[in-house]
Amino acid sequence: MRRRLWMMGLVGLIVIGFGGPRGVSRAEDSGVTIVALYQADTPVTLDAAVSSEISTLDPALASDTVSLTPIENLFLGLTDVDPFTNEVVPELAKSWVVSDDGTVWTFQLRSDVNWMRYDPASETAGVVRPVVAGDFVYGIKRTCDPRLGGYYGTVAAKVISGCDIINQTPANGLTDDLVYGDTIKVQALDEQTLEVTLQFPAAFFFAMTPMWMLRPVPAEVIQDYGDEWTAPGNIVTNGPFFIQELTRGLQRVFVRNDALPNDLFGYRSNLERVVQLVIEDQGTSFALYIDNKIDAAAIPPAELQNVLASPDFEGEVRQVFDLSVFYFGFIQDKPPFDNVQVRRAFSAIIDRQAFINQVRGGRGIPMIHFTPTGIAYAPPINEIGVGFDPEFAKDQLARGGYSNCEGLPNITIATYTGAGTWAEFLVSSAEEYLGCDPTLFTIEQFEFSVLLEAIAPDVYGDERPNMFTLGWGPGYGDAHSWLTDVLSCTTLNRFRRQCSSIDDLMDAAARSNDPEVRTLLYAEIEEGFFGVRGEYPIAPLFLRSDFVLIKAWYTAPFETDALFGGTHWNAQMIDMPAKLAARGGG
Repeated sequence: MRRRLWMMGLVGLIVIGFGGPRGVSRAEDSGVTIVALYQADTPVTLDAAVSSEISTLDPALASDTVSLTPIENLFLGLTDVDPFTNEVVPELAKSWVVSDDGTVWTFQLRSDVNWMRYDPASETAGVVRPVVAGDFVYGIKRTCDPRLGGYYGTVAAKVISGCDIINQTPANGLTDDLVYGDTIKVQALDEQTLEVTLQFPAAFFFAMTPMWMLRPVPAEVIQDYGDEWTAPGNIVTNGPFFIQELTRGLQRVFVRNDALPNDLFGYRSNLERVVQLVIEDQGTSFALYIDNKIDAAAIPPAELQNVLASPDFEGEVRQVFDLSVFYFGFIQDKPPFDNVQVRRAFSAIIDRQAFINQVRGGRGIPMIHFTPTGIAYAPPINEIGVGFDPEFAKDQLARGGYSNCEGLPNITIATYTGAGTWAEFLVSSAEEYLGCDPTLFTIEQFEFSVLLEAIAPDVYGDERPNMFTLGWGPGYGDAHSWLTDVLSCTTLNRFRRQCSSIDDLMDAAARSNDPEVRTLLYAEIEEGFFGVRGEYPIAPLFLRSDFVLIKAWYTAPFETDALFGGTHWNAQMIDMPAKLAARGGG
């Protein structure tokens, strides 16, 4: 098997022009300075290890969990998903009303939250101006702009009136006047009143209101700094933390914003700093955990049984489940996966339980359809779909014209760093169950942000792989977030999937407010994708679970936080005296 490893730099952000928000007022004294929390000799610090670089700190561009956690802590939104209850609760919007027809949402905003700029050199933060409704208008309209290239612009385009028109207009046909004009039906009625008009009375829109791509951004900062607007020292934020350091390949440091109103959150934290060391190797992170240098760590698969059996880790091991489903994606505009029968065959050779046991060390639940239990309108787990069926796979491959893999072209499988073993499992399965020569396959590993670029819809021909690994965690708790936001032919369609009758079903499910109708429609959609005659744009693999180690001095809502969006650092606590004592007092 030929195997190439690629390690590349971050892809530059696309810059758009300035279309100023309406209803913006600058603070008279923008030089007000607030000293960041460095009063204590040893600040209360969460020490963590992360394996991936941040793709972006821009809310309109983020599409991965690595980026969503810092964005969650840097930028406030209309509402928030409470990290303890998972209920949608007020954040910058203190109240809202909905029109009788369910299409016009009017939000009343707080007036006591400011945009602030943190200076890493002086370790101080200054007030720039208040956050106003115009910042939401600018942020949402910017999200809809396809020139920016954000995945979640296509998600917003499914529901916000006029966003679809802008988002589906070719980039060469757009101007700033058009994007920031009246086409997108989002407006500031005054500085504290935001109005959002929907295309239809979407039952799931309220669940979307905490999402990052609907958050405000400061237009003048983007105008001043362009694609450097999110760099430390440049970035202007309104959330519970500031970014102090972003050193690629080394570490990220965040410090607490003490200037927010006391009643903004219904929970509390004592964290003053968050330090994230960038460490790709799980074994190294595990060693740092044992040495009390970090407060939590994933357990390397090779160490799992020893850790579970060892009294040294008693009370520190947690099995954490989330709602992320991982999959192999098929590129459908190039052979052999332009053939639906080949896609069915390659999905059916995957023994998902064996994959979880052998590759994931038992961490996960097999998935043969996409939407997991716990999401509204999801079918019962693994009730719909073919799953592991080698005979079905052989028959489909033969019907597709590649009996015993004869004539099958070379296949490139792109994975993110660390998932190369997933592709190796698939290649081994193709050899065992289909008779494929393993030299037909090339495995390429990419840093996550680079993988997203490699499979972007505007990349063509040999530059795109045939298959790729990816996962999906929901932005909100509705099957629409899974099926439509990922697999619709009018989203950011990485698969180059052609539109079909399934897209009509997804549109009907989105527009219905009848729970029984939506349940039946989403079951029909899952069957249309993953049944015997399914389209198979992806081969679902597993619902993620992990065994993690957490120090006794570190407490947080680990089981409930970040099921939707990023982790809330402002809901976490560190017993710093206990931590320092474990380190020998220093």
